[in-house]
Amino acid sequence: MKKKLIFTLVLGVSFFLLAACGSSDDDLLGTLQDEGKVTVGFANEKPYAYQEDGELKGAAVDIAKAVFKELGIDEVEGQLADFGQLIPGLNAKKFDVITAGMAINPDRCENAAFGEPEMMYGEGLIVKKGNPLNLESYEDIANNPDVVVSVMAGATENEFLKSEGVDEDQIQSAPDIPATFSAVESGRADATTGTEMTIKMALESADTDALEFVESFEQPDVEGVPSYGAAAFHHDNDKLREAYNEKLKELKEDGTIAELLEKNGFSEEMNMVPDDVTTEKVCSGEIK
Repeated sequence: MKKKLIFTLVLGVSFFLLAACGSSDDDLLGTLQDEGKVTVGFANEKPYAYQEDGELKGAAVDIAKAVFKELGIDEVEGQLADFGQLIPGLNAKKFDVITAGMAINPDRCENAAFGEPEMMYGEGLIVKKGNPLNLESYEDIANNPDVVVSVMAGATENEFLKSEGVDEDQIQSAPDIPATFSAVESGRADATTGTEMTIKMALESADTDALEFVESFEQPDVEGVPSYGAAAFHHDNDKLREAYNEKLKELKEDGTIAELLEKNGFSEEMNMVPDDVTTEKVCSGEIK
């Protein structure tokens, strides 16, 4: 009788431990719905996600707020981080989701589970006023080994530049967009690059006569351009990501996403993601 009782107790404990281990991480959706609040990581990059007068704003933020509201989660709290620390922060569970318009690419897909694409965008270049070195492409930078370009750490532009032949020694790392502008203004760098909307709007906000946006910039013919921005989730949180994707699809179909993009300075013609572009295709390299 004692042996039977002991066996039953051991079996019961084993089942309990197995159940606990199998459900702990992927119950995040239910937890967030119960609390009515989600914490999102962002990198203060206008117009995607940024903080202004204490309020979290931007295209990616507005899209996330709309999606989470459909999921019964009304409060979206921002957690500021350097762009290069967003995925590490996500994996350390400092926040629940990355909401920064982050570009999907195969390398990032190994470390984060991206939702479906929310927006599409290209690249841009900012130089000193008058463009004294006549820089109109990444190739122009590659062809002049004396040119130094300041780039935000962790941004896809680091690899884009290398793909176009820019030497690693020509690339100067900076923590954020204002720091890249400062590098060019002070003469520590000759140019900076980033997604077109980001640096164009940042330049408008900077209100400086020392820099200019290169209107004649040639988009690089490299893998990852155009880029497709999306929210990113921890690999353990499939239920949350799948639920997010489901509501995102509905908001695309009813025109809400197009309206939110337009509200933040994007255009439906230039920045809406084509229907045949999926995260699976981008992560696998089928769409480059």
